Amino acid sequence: MVTGETGPKEGLIRFVVGPDDQIYPDLAGKLPGRGIYVTAARAPLEKAVAKRIFSRGAKRQVQVPDGLVDLVEAGLLRRVQDALAMARKAGQAVSGYEKVRAMLDREEARVLLQARDGSERGKGKLSTPQGGRWIGFLTMDELGLAFGRERVVHAAVAAGTLARRIVEEATRLQGIRHSEDGASAVQKDTKNA
Repeated sequence: MVTGETGPKEGLIRFVVGPDDQIYPDLAGKLPGRGIYVTAARAPLEKAVAKRIFSRGAKRQVQVPDGLVDLVEAGLLRRVQDALAMARKAGQAVSGYEKVRAMLDREEARVLLQARDGSERGKGKLSTPQGGRWIGFLTMDELGLAFGRERVVHAAVAAGTLARRIVEEATRLQGIRHSEDGASAVQKDTKNA
């Protein structure tokens, strides 16, 4: 939206105007109304807020809530955690080094998650599943909430719809967060490609 480009909705965040003329993030893409789409990255979203582009997209004056970028980030984090919790309850996600290693050894895992603040030595012992994804920008506490534990360093998700949803939501979240080193923390398997 900020760039004026058109394309698929993947990698975008949808916003709608509520009955009170306020902008609301529609992270699930299901709220009624005409959508205003912004690239799932911090800079374009901040630019849209600063330049009042939401009013242009809505073709009328709208109110943008204070802290919209932080609200979007918190909502996307919650979506990632909810999808992980759902996968855990369905028996498609595990946490803990030994369980993750076993899932990787059985070649059932399609997503490997490792806390960015976990031990580099321990994280280096596990490899991204072949043809899978690695997510490494969440904290131990954030992963822990998804698994009903205080802290989680290692987690894995089996192939399926929930794994795809986790990767999509994590990719959008990572775009909104500032990457400390500038590198992508949601990656395809490049070691085994």
